[in-house]
Amino acid sequence: MDSYILMNKQLVAMLDGEKNVISNLANASALLNETLDNINWVGFYLYCKEENALKLGPFQGKVACTHIPMNKGVCGTAAYLKETILVEDVHKFEGHIACDAASNSEIVVPIFINGDVFGVLDVDSPIFSRFTEVDKQYLEEFVSILEGVIANGI
Repeated sequence: MDSYILMNKQLVAMLDGEKNVISNLANASALLNETLDNINWVGFYLYCKEENALKLGPFQGKVACTHIPMNKGVCGTAAYLKETILVEDVHKFEGHIACDAASNSEIVVPIFINGDVFGVLDVDSPIFSRFTEVDKQYLEEFVSILEGVIANGI
């Protein structure tokens, strides 16, 4: 929990004065990658209204899927339902999109700007049941910090 508190404080300091969305998301993904243990991919998918899909944004990890339809996979489902989804075993999640075969668990947190889905934060782990309610709480706080900065930069 202490590492999450420190990480979220670091995010606030890192975002101070910077309004560029891509720069902020790139640094946010790097911060998460450096802070979180036992993960193999972390990044953002951004909503594309014209395609009604999520498109790959800044991330840390192996090559990733670039296009995720709304309501498909964990990311598309979280965006569609507008709620965080914590998956203990991605192989049991109906419609899971396997971008990296090494991933076994996942957490996806939607990002909202003015009540609309802007995108999602996606974190994958090779460890089954890696993510807990504590992870959910602090990653939602992390996203909330980003939402405030993104909304002011758009």
